[in-house]
Amino acid sequence: MKFMKLGSKPDAFQSDGSNDRFVVSELATDVIIHVGELRFSLHKFPLLSKSNRLQRLILKASEDSIDEVSMHDFPGGPKAFELCAKFCYGMTVILNAYNVVAARCAAEYLEMTEDVEKGNLIFKIEVFLHSGVFCSWKDSIIVLQTTKSLLPWSEELKVVGRCIDSIASKASVDPANVNWSYTYSKKLAASGEIVESQQTKHAVPKNWWIEDVCDLDLDLYKRAMVAVKSKGRISSDVIGEALKAYAVRWLPDSYDALVADEYTKRNRSLVETIIWLLPSDKGSGCSCRFLLKLLKVVILVGARDLLKEDLMNRISVQLHKASVKDLLIPAKSFGDTIYDVDLVQSLVSRFMMHVRSTHNTDFAERSENRLHEIDLEHESLLALGKLIDCYLAEIASDPDLSISSFIDLSMSVPEAARPIHDGLYTAIDIYLKEHRSLTKAEKKRICSLMDVKKLSTDACMHAAQNERLPLRVVVRVLFFEQMRAAAHGLTASTNDTLHGRTRSRANVEEEWKRPAPENLTSAKKQLGNSKVKEECWSNEGKNGRDSKDGGLLLQSRSRRIFDKFWAGKVRGENKSSETSGSSQSPPTSAKPGEAKSSGTSSRQRRYSVS
Repeated sequence: MKFMKLGSKPDAFQSDGSNDRFVVSELATDVIIHVGELRFSLHKFPLLSKSNRLQRLILKASEDSIDEVSMHDFPGGPKAFELCAKFCYGMTVILNAYNVVAARCAAEYLEMTEDVEKGNLIFKIEVFLHSGVFCSWKDSIIVLQTTKSLLPWSEELKVVGRCIDSIASKASVDPANVNWSYTYSKKLAASGEIVESQQTKHAVPKNWWIEDVCDLDLDLYKRAMVAVKSKGRISSDVIGEALKAYAVRWLPDSYDALVADEYTKRNRSLVETIIWLLPSDKGSGCSCRFLLKLLKVVILVGARDLLKEDLMNRISVQLHKASVKDLLIPAKSFGDTIYDVDLVQSLVSRFMMHVRSTHNTDFAERSENRLHEIDLEHESLLALGKLIDCYLAEIASDPDLSISSFIDLSMSVPEAARPIHDGLYTAIDIYLKEHRSLTKAEKKRICSLMDVKKLSTDACMHAAQNERLPLRVVVRVLFFEQMRAAAHGLTASTNDTLHGRTRSRANVEEEWKRPAPENLTSAKKQLGNSKVKEECWSNEGKNGRDSKDGGLLLQSRSRRIFDKFWAGKVRGENKSSETSGSSQSPPTSAKPGEAKSSGTSSRQRRYSVS
């Protein structure tokens, strides 16, 4: 810390234990000056030789035949006055970052200028400010903090503005040129560690300044950040990191402290200021997680709607980078759903509007850069689809979640965002489990969101034994799995033909026109870290694939349902064939795998379940 020593005489100020201060001297004091609650018994001559104001006040008191002067509005109070009085006596005075502003304001009040005496207190303080304080990073911040209690004097003397300009200029310096100490808490270092950048000049990070600036009060911090941003040398990422650090420092962690009546106004001002200071580029600067935390605070403290809209637009640009936990924003009112589902749906809608406005894939140019943008867009859509499916699985257990809200949020995600439907199936299954009072029509409606052809093998095995699903859905799952198993077997047969077998590939393709589905990620991977994963796949170990022919080893209820359904279909067709005189229909005991190889007409027959 910088300091300046003034005067050389020993300190002769003493106190009698009450509110009286006096100077120990052989000469009797001849004037009493009241500053605040203290009385100073002093000598006229040293004071009159340095201060224009005291000359006028003491002269007026002498004309009124009194020897007392009152200055109740003195900036800095008794301590600042005593410092100025010691300077008048030539006693030792130490100026530092903590008292220099009070001394400067007091000297201005007492009019201790150069026209009274050369080298007066105002001149010496200004020299110290320019050569010491404003050249020091930490001293500039300390001095700026002290200006708040000395308004409006510190503002009129431009001490505040000069401190802010000093801070902004130093924060904008190239980190390679930083040669002063700063506070920087690394993960493995103790909090508040002072880093001497002269010794580790090459290791100075870009965000070296943000921790020290967090010490400022909100209004001063706002002005300092505006000055830093106006320099135009700090990236949006560092600005966002600085705002996050300030929010972490001053926003309370607990819900009760956040919404407490005595702190609500302060927290509202804080979050509104942080949002106002966010980088102008909505797509960079702050992480989606940080923005969603700000949104939670905005809702809880009741910040202005305009700032909430701006925040939601920023979040929607990078919504695909969020996590399920980030999206669990409590609903505004009690009696409604636990979490604000409508808010999440609004964010998804804004995200899709942004995607459509920035990447019009219908008229994509055939260039490498454009194709790269489309690939990135596809990745973001996949991430969004997984995010919303996991979110649906998280909120599905809410008994107050309506089926329309569930369906609307699910349908807000485009089909391209769900190459597999395992996550959606998990969410639907949890919803059906927690909402047992659904009607058959409602179950059919919510299950229609799911495409069984986009379920992985693991998901199909689970769904085939899921008693919560409507029978019609289970049959579709079984039918699709049989087709997939048969297609797998035919693919293997086709490969064998290449090694000398007589069955033609053309016949296989003619018999099974639908190709085998692409390799899909398992439902467990789709769920990620969702807490419902284990429950969804509790029966997984009981299922497997037949290594011989690729068919599913379906159990109990699932197998009986499918056999009964298939037998019914065959009996119906036998009856139809007998009526028409045909003799080519297969026997009623035929299995699906046998029916496809019984003859030409059997191979061409297509079974479908809708």
